[in-house]
Amino acid sequence: MSYIDGFVIAVPTANKLQFIEHARHFDALFIELGAIRVLESWGTDVPDGKLTDFRRAVQATAEETVAFSWVEWPDKATRDAGMKKMLEDPRMDPNNPNNPPMPFDGKRMIFGGFETVVEVKA
Repeated sequence: MSYIDGFVIAVPTANKLQFIEHARHFDALFIELGAIRVLESWGTDVPDGKLTDFRRAVQATAEETVAFSWVEWPDKATRDAGMKKMLEDPRMDPNNPNNPPMPFDGKRMIFGGFETVVEVKA
């Protein structure tokens, strides 16, 4: 079964197009380095919870939208090798003028790697 990296991000709503541009630029690197699929999702139904919720998890303000993204890898070994290469890749350098600027506060992004334990397909 596959391995998933998941990301929850608070993005200024006004930066939606910049977020998409940023994702298109960097998501291609994930594929180049072995990912099977990358999905970027823009929150349209992200309710406030009574105890916790996506918005609180990333300290989203009223002017921000929660984005939920994931990268699917064939296995953890491919993910580990791909992420190592990605972090070393000069195309990830925020000081490189050819790279689109980060359209969100990366310090409030939450992320993690997950082993797939159940998969149901149509």
